[in-house]
Amino acid sequence: MQLKDQLGPIGDVQLVEMAMAGEKQAFISIMRRYNQLLFRTARSILRNDGEAEEALQDGYLRAWRALGTFRADAKLSTWLVRIVANEALGRLRRRHGEVIPLDAAMLIPDADVQSHFIANADEQPEGAAMREEVRKLLENRIDRLPDAYRTVFMLRAVQEMSVEEVAHALQIPEATVRTRFFRARGLLREGLASEMDMGLNDAFSFDGERCDRIVERTLERTLAEGFFRAA
Repeated sequence: MQLKDQLGPIGDVQLVEMAMAGEKQAFISIMRRYNQLLFRTARSILRNDGEAEEALQDGYLRAWRALGTFRADAKLSTWLVRIVANEALGRLRRRHGEVIPLDAAMLIPDADVQSHFIANADEQPEGAAMREEVRKLLENRIDRLPDAYRTVFMLRAVQEMSVEEVAHALQIPEATVRTRFFRARGLLREGLASEMDMGLNDAFSFDGERCDRIVERTLERTLAEGFFRAA
């Protein structure tokens, strides 16, 4: 089974049209194009790699069923982020048995959160520490951010989406995106100081094996549901 992206730099709208017409390779191309962004979105909410992969697969299935509702004047990336974020939040609701809205009321961290976040300063790597150690420390600190900050930070700083794109994807005001991103960076700087920016591009890395696994498992499910014909 050939699962690589064979279509090249085709625009999102054309890929969506081809996928709706039953073109399996268009489906694969969309996954290859947005797997990292969407995994990072789910991971920022669930803080667990395995659950994030499952949420991403379920989110893809929801997206394919709703492809007919995608509007060509919208960005496919933000449309998919919203679907996957809602899928991840649904998993949190089932886990905790409570409503956890995307626009969570966590604008100001309490004293316990603050003290917990700046604790363990002795765990910070020395200036000559390897980049891998900094990356792991940064991921750990991001996981400790309050829920409302963590997803905004992941999309803005790690995935480098614009304020407008994050606001549209999460359905919150642009001013809220800016505020939460600013406060998230402040918390991280207290814990990491000058090392914070070193590992951003590598945080929650998305290697080829994980990308392949998500594509293969999601494709198996779509074939089982009759979305595409088996090769």
